[in-house]
Amino acid sequence: MSSNPVAETVASLMPRAKAELTELVAFKSVADFDQYPRSESEGAANWIADALRSEGFEDVALLDTPDGTQSVYGYLPGPEGAKTVLLYAHYDVQPPLDEAAWATPPFDLVERDGRWYGRGSADCKGGVIMHLLALRALKANGGVPVHVKVIVEGSEEQGTGGLERYAEEHPELLTADSIVIGDAGNFRTGLPTVTATLRGMTLVRVQVDTLEGNLHSGQFGGAAPDALAALIRVLDSLRDQDGSTTVDGLDGDSVWDGLQYADQAFREDAKVLDGVELIGSGTVADRVWARPAVTVLGIDCPPVVGATPSVQAGARALVSLRVPPGVDAGEATKLLQAHIETHTPWGARVSTEQIGQGQAFRADTSSPAYASMAEAMAVAYPGQEMQASGMGGSIPLCNTLASLYPETEILLIGLSEPEAQIHAVNESVSPEELERLSVSEALFLQNYAAS
Repeated sequence: MSSNPVAETVASLMPRAKAELTELVAFKSVADFDQYPRSESEGAANWIADALRSEGFEDVALLDTPDGTQSVYGYLPGPEGAKTVLLYAHYDVQPPLDEAAWATPPFDLVERDGRWYGRGSADCKGGVIMHLLALRALKANGGVPVHVKVIVEGSEEQGTGGLERYAEEHPELLTADSIVIGDAGNFRTGLPTVTATLRGMTLVRVQVDTLEGNLHSGQFGGAAPDALAALIRVLDSLRDQDGSTTVDGLDGDSVWDGLQYADQAFREDAKVLDGVELIGSGTVADRVWARPAVTVLGIDCPPVVGATPSVQAGARALVSLRVPPGVDAGEATKLLQAHIETHTPWGARVSTEQIGQGQAFRADTSSPAYASMAEAMAVAYPGQEMQASGMGGSIPLCNTLASLYPETEILLIGLSEPEAQIHAVNESVSPEELERLSVSEALFLQNYAAS
């Protein structure tokens, strides 16, 4: 990184950043209180509130959102007449999945091979630290030149919409001239990237019932309708022969005309096993950024160990549908539910329940804020120009903010580059990326204030 006072300050703050991220990762802040204690999420929220107060933030508050979780808010006043920038991150994390598969305990931040491993290290507790580093660097180099609002969500990973509903009920709270969402990531480590689009999502729970109770497969199998087999048929109908998502009435042919994602690079990032084909048609960028994608997240059925010779009376699945920009998530949900009902065989009873939803998002990358970010990233990443990519994941709050504040510029950056393996076992963050993106954000705030 080229010599720059802000960059030098951030570099000096990195040991503190590691210590703080270690403390924050230690909270098991999964916003599913059937799995993890509410106290873990509350502990993380309080840690962030204390950190904001120590940086001079005013009006620091734990906001009780309608889904039963807490978001952390704070306001740092800048010079009179300055612009206002909202910085976003979330402190809730995905469950660690199979803890035994982690090389080190998931809620311990451990340095290994130049990366820091731990659940939430990149997604998105590292984003909290990124915001703090940027602000500290500015305070050490002439002061923060804008008014800053910080909002750190407590249930983003659950898709339950707590902060979205709260923002709609209190629209004045998050007003800003621009918003930096710190929950995206560079397309590749060392390649500065803003995320131009996000897919929306819907979650649907499917229940199939055929019998009053399980039956002996020897006595009744062959004629008695098997609910699990019926469910498998339904789920199979959601994909074409090549693996493309096929929901009746939902367009699956859109194309991505920007930065491309090479097949081999995707295979390596996704760790696809040798000889296993990628699914779908079109370019990888088409498939992961511009088209719908269905995923079966879970099935309730008997495990192999302990299974009995029975025809199943009922079976249940949780289905996720990622929705590209330009498609309303509510309409996509209706199409998915109708498809499931239409394709359920043998007259089996089927019910669907939507349990989560978020709209897709498209940013205006021609706005002045993006010019300020491009200039900042050119300093933080010498010799590299800022790129714009899509992201297959969802940040439901983005569309809520875009609807509430249509004149506000929204930028998406973050630490979730492919090597971070967010949501998977052995999630990690690159400390170099944390450093460079913190510098980028600090310089952006300077540039934006002067624009």
